[in-house]
Amino acid sequence: MEWFSQEKFEVRLEWGISAVEHLAKEVDCVVIVDVMSFSTCVSLAVNNGASTYPYPWKDASAVEYGMKIGAFTASPERRFGGEGYSLSPASIKNISDGEKLVLPSPNGSAVSFKARDAGITVFSGCFRNMSATANACRAFGRVLIIPCGERWPDGSLRPCIEDYVAAGGIISAMCRENRSPEAQAAVATWQYYQNENFELLRSCSSALELTQRGFNEDVELCLEIDKSQKECRLWGDAYMTIPARKSSSQ
Repeated sequence: MEWFSQEKFEVRLEWGISAVEHLAKEVDCVVIVDVMSFSTCVSLAVNNGASTYPYPWKDASAVEYGMKIGAFTASPERRFGGEGYSLSPASIKNISDGEKLVLPSPNGSAVSFKARDAGITVFSGCFRNMSATANACRAFGRVLIIPCGERWPDGSLRPCIEDYVAAGGIISAMCRENRSPEAQAAVATWQYYQNENFELLRSCSSALELTQRGFNEDVELCLEIDKSQKECRLWGDAYMTIPARKSSSQ
């Protein structure tokens, strides 16, 4: 057992893409938590019956990938209006049933890609589908929760409180006692913010950034609790609630 593996515990927690690289091989499923805004965008799309394809690069190759699979490609930058979708959850909330959406993101999508390649079950979780995600995880013995965080200008990880609180909420809703110290600490943080009615999260760094840029609605969408009863599971290359559109041969 490596000292960082949390191997003695059923429910584990570690940050960012390094968690996949070092811990994913020892678990049965992972939950990617990127509240502002990848996981929220995924939940909104899946709740409306759309499929979301994570893509880790915010460049022209994302559009090429979308054209190849017959999907819309979201703009990697938030925007207030115009046609199409972006990384703004508000732009995705009315997506239609059956649509396919490529979502470029260097955080949530990149971690999703890495986890998919590890050959394990992958979920995307956030506040909006917290209980549904926890319920889906109960079918798995060893679960790794991965809050993604953000990036500093030098590319290093900036842990985000909103991802940590949502991760703790998912762990708490799983109702398992065999949690690592890292996972238990996230649960304690979730419980604290429950008592504060989550108002403090509207003043966290990520929320302030969105508010200062004028994306107040995005903040509200990201902080809504259990608005969706659908888990978001990565089936092949796309997040969807069930493999309803997969052929019987797959």
